[in-house]
Amino acid sequence: MTVSQQALQSGAAPVAIRSAAWYLPEHTLPITDVRTLDETERATRDGLGIDTVRADDRLSSVTLAERAARRALEQAGLDARDLGALVMVESRVQETFLSSEVTRLQHRLGADHATTFSVGGLGCVSITPALLTARGLLAADPALDHVLVVHGSKPAAALRYRHPVTVNGDGGQALLLSRSGTIRILDIAQLTNGRYWDLFHIDYRDRPTAQWREQCTEPSTYSFRLAMETRSRLSAMLGDLLRRNGIGRGDVAGFVSQNLSAGSFTFLEDCLDIELLPACRENLRQYGHLGPNDVFLNLRTAIDRKELAPGDPAVLINVSPVAAWSLLLVETGSPKDTA
Repeated sequence: MTVSQQALQSGAAPVAIRSAAWYLPEHTLPITDVRTLDETERATRDGLGIDTVRADDRLSSVTLAERAARRALEQAGLDARDLGALVMVESRVQETFLSSEVTRLQHRLGADHATTFSVGGLGCVSITPALLTARGLLAADPALDHVLVVHGSKPAAALRYRHPVTVNGDGGQALLLSRSGTIRILDIAQLTNGRYWDLFHIDYRDRPTAQWREQCTEPSTYSFRLAMETRSRLSAMLGDLLRRNGIGRGDVAGFVSQNLSAGSFTFLEDCLDIELLPACRENLRQYGHLGPNDVFLNLRTAIDRKELAPGDPAVLINVSPVAAWSLLLVETGSPKDTA
């Protein structure tokens, strides 16, 4: 019995990615051109394992999301009017207050019939509530066939470097969710701890945008206390996820993480006793951190590089310093699964 058959027997609502697409700007910014404020930051930046990021300051997060969305719809042979729902993982910073980025995207795509709204508040982990929402919509309404989940990732501040964590690149992602597809989402786990809600923030009121900066209020808390909690949380979550799906670690063909730094990869591998797929380090080197878009871009790259084969189960790991943790159990399929 496959992992997906076990998930269906457990009563989980079927949800899968029918098509997935990304838009990455053409301009490549070398890591040495990413501005830092002092020598300490520069040394940390150069040791992250990132060579370049994609960057285009002319493109908004909505434009990045739109370009990815059009590609995903084209791959599936769908018109935006066919969408039952459009869910946007919200931008970290909107271009204007009070306006709606997600309905702006709805209008630009022509998704006139789609139930449209945004989710977020969990940083990189915000992709998980978007998937939970899509699964709930598909389970609740048999007449609803397609949910498009989109995000345009851009840094919140003028500095692309977030000390001491990562360097942010630009990129759009669109996942078309349905009841069948090439990647089946078998199980979703998410935890949060509000104690760290303000660990990273940007003071922006009465400041020009050029002076905005992502700041860590307590570096020691991030590097030690949150790291130790992440170790225990993820270990317990992974055990629970595998147990309730009736599989062991040896049944998982690959583990995929978000892209923060080479050090973060080593930390995850050590604390979970796993080995991340090579696609993660390759994408970290080329693209830096793309927020909620990282894990599925890494998964797609791993599939394209044949690091995963059809039918392989994989676990996707996401961590956010707010703090939030999520694990996704997925199973790769083949193009015929889109039927």
